[in-house]
Amino acid sequence: MKTSPKLDHAIDLNQPKRGFLHELNRNKALFLMLLPGALILFLYNYLPMFGSIVAFKYFEFHGGFITSLIKSRWVGLENFMFMFKTPFAFEMIRNTLLYNLAFIISCTLISIAFAIMLNEIYSRKLAKLYQSAMFLPFFFSWVVFGYLVYAFLSADKGFINMTIFKALGIKPIAWYNDTTYWPYILILVNAWRWVGNNCIIYLASIISLDQQLYEAARIDGASRWQQIINITIPQITPVIIVMILLFVGRIFNTDLGLFFMIPRNSMLLMPVTRTMDVYVYNALMSNGDIGMSSAGAFLQSVVGLITIIIANLAVKRIDPEQSMF
Repeated sequence: MKTSPKLDHAIDLNQPKRGFLHELNRNKALFLMLLPGALILFLYNYLPMFGSIVAFKYFEFHGGFITSLIKSRWVGLENFMFMFKTPFAFEMIRNTLLYNLAFIISCTLISIAFAIMLNEIYSRKLAKLYQSAMFLPFFFSWVVFGYLVYAFLSADKGFINMTIFKALGIKPIAWYNDTTYWPYILILVNAWRWVGNNCIIYLASIISLDQQLYEAARIDGASRWQQIINITIPQITPVIIVMILLFVGRIFNTDLGLFFMIPRNSMLLMPVTRTMDVYVYNALMSNGDIGMSSAGAFLQSVVGLITIIIANLAVKRIDPEQSMF
């Protein structure tokens, strides 16, 4: 006599829960496939956490790293206090937070807009061509971007000064000596590199949407713009929230290549290019202070963790289904 699916389901629910060893024995192949990635994650993300103790020591070399770590003098929060007592503390924290907020807003809006436009192109060949052209800058290093930007902004050889401004009779601008324009330049260059990568994620989520929703909207007389506003954007909202939460987790971090290579480490531009990562780099390379640079990196990680938890709690309070955890 066959039992009904409901009865079988009830019997399964009443069975005792299996442990990890049972799952390991049952899915050996899957766990073996997972092993290389888990090993890399452990080696590159978790094992280095042991070195965070350097942030609380006055690090001095006494042979190998482990020996130096043990023999170095414990200073507690002294490295953190010294970092906040520097005359540039407010400046670098302000720049870090404001730039990241600008990056989150600009990259999110531009990426979604381009993803929607690519989805609206009827020719798949043209869509793939545009998509590849947008994604290509993601593979360039910041060194390449630095030279490309310099080719545009060089005071005596740059394309803008020597071609555009000269043709229009406008006085050349010493771009690398004037802080007025660099917040906009850095936001633009950051979008230049990252929009293509983020656009792919949003485009994939748009393509996977149920087309019956659009068919029903067209039957009701909805225009393409109304379909985008009322169907596309609400349907990809979970993806947008996840992406924003990932960006928020790094709100106290900045890309060193962007703020170091693009302005060519110009000291005149430091008021608008000095961020936490630039401070950590200079503390390590210029002063050789490993403890202080480690304190800055440790602080970035802690603030990023706290920020992403708070942001996720805010999302969970508004809509629990959209939160990551």
